[in-house]
Amino acid sequence: MSRRDLPAWKALEAHRPAIEATTLRALFASDPARADAMTIEAAGWTLDFSKQLATRETLAKLVALADAVDLRARIDAMFRGDRINTTEDRAVLHVALRAPRGEKILVDGTDVVPGVHEVLDRMAAFAARVRSGAWLGHTGRRIRNVVNLGIGGSDLGPAMCTEALRHYAPAEMRFRFVSNVDGSDFAEAVRDLDPAETLFLVCSKTFTTLETLTNARTARDWLVAKLGDAAAVAKHFVAVSTNAGEVAKFGIDTANMFGFWDWVGGRYSVDSAVGLSVLLAIGGDRFREFLAGFRAMDEHFRAAPFDRNLPVVLALLGVWYRDFLGASSHAVLPYDQYLRRFPAYLQQLDMESNGKRVTRDGTLLDVASGPIVWGEPGTNGQHAFFQLLHQGTELVPCDFLGFCTSLNPLGDHHDLLMANLFAQAEALAFGKTAEEVAAEGVAAALIPHRTFPGNRPSSTLLADRLTPATLGALIALYEHKVFVQGVVWDVNSFDQWGVELGKVLATQIAREIASDAEPALAHDASTNALIRRYRHARRG
Repeated sequence: MSRRDLPAWKALEAHRPAIEATTLRALFASDPARADAMTIEAAGWTLDFSKQLATRETLAKLVALADAVDLRARIDAMFRGDRINTTEDRAVLHVALRAPRGEKILVDGTDVVPGVHEVLDRMAAFAARVRSGAWLGHTGRRIRNVVNLGIGGSDLGPAMCTEALRHYAPAEMRFRFVSNVDGSDFAEAVRDLDPAETLFLVCSKTFTTLETLTNARTARDWLVAKLGDAAAVAKHFVAVSTNAGEVAKFGIDTANMFGFWDWVGGRYSVDSAVGLSVLLAIGGDRFREFLAGFRAMDEHFRAAPFDRNLPVVLALLGVWYRDFLGASSHAVLPYDQYLRRFPAYLQQLDMESNGKRVTRDGTLLDVASGPIVWGEPGTNGQHAFFQLLHQGTELVPCDFLGFCTSLNPLGDHHDLLMANLFAQAEALAFGKTAEEVAAEGVAAALIPHRTFPGNRPSSTLLADRLTPATLGALIALYEHKVFVQGVVWDVNSFDQWGVELGKVLATQIAREIASDAEPALAHDASTNALIRRYRHARRG
């Protein structure tokens, strides 16, 4: 059955005109308890969604939709280890990565939790050796630089988390991330690094990812050229992979290979061995706090009623805007400089998961699926794109993220930062009417330009401070939000076939570019011409 045919979907369509006919000003005026009623707390986070274009009736109808698509059963199936990634016939068990010792989660009859902790223990022991100076490079010097080589989930998550938790990292260590196959990325990352003090983490499950292995080979050549000995590779490279043969062939000791499982998707893997750079940055104890934050949100998600469930409420509101109010994008606005990479991380998590056009059984969707996700930290974004948010013609729901306590208290900086967060959410919601502008004595010709329509929705997420635990809980919150939306839209949130075609064509074109003879090109006329132009320019 199409989602549109569900009585719960039809009820939301019938409800939409009532919301379109009201304003946030009117909703707050008519319901003095609105802010309290539309605030939820869990896992160290407080969600205020009272500035959303929704009422308690809207939420009840959205929860009815969640029930109609059997969300509870789908949640249970994921936590149970069922093969809910149907196109790849895999379980989806990133929740097992933060399961405590002693919990039992079965995949094909095997408890996976002991294996998770065996890898975590090995990672922690390795990180302790590096951080203490017990692990030395080829020339006997300690490691001060860590360069992560990965792409997609093997880069975005670790890069975001390492930046987010930089406050907790040793000041004498530097962490760099190379993902782009553009040589400039690698060149700039190592420009000021001493190879004798540099450790490379090669993150590729199969150890065949084109971009990652291209960068890894370049890194190996750079290291060997600088240190003059191929044997140096064993002390300056480790692998996050499951392909022991290729890892050994590269020159990495497989004792320094950290694996993960096919039930861990790349964009859900930062709390697996893929997060080795994060563990090196913050240490084993804080990494366990990071995992505990994930776990706290997992437990809330699994147990809380849907109308008081942070991931479910955020997800259902997203469906409300995407499918009933016509919003095509969603802005995520962290008011914390440490979270500057968080919107980029969410772009992959959300758009690779739910940017789908067919249902789980392969039929074309007749509803809108995942939105475009974007954002920048406040207050920078205010001086860039907030003009569109306040006075543009697009409806852009926003998530504001902030912390009550700064990790770097300097004068009144943090008070000013948070004042801006609260002010922007208020201004978006309530705006300024033409009458209010006129009452300020503004010239009549300027009144339209200085009127703010308001009714621009947002949620505010607050935590006490940015810690490993609150970051872990925040990531899990959005992981589960994305999953819930995939259930509502009936898409498989855990495959990514859309990235394959371009990769296949790129491999073919790379061979054609590298060919000594003029190759016979069988692409479209535009692509053929571009390849020939590039080959001509490349050969001078």
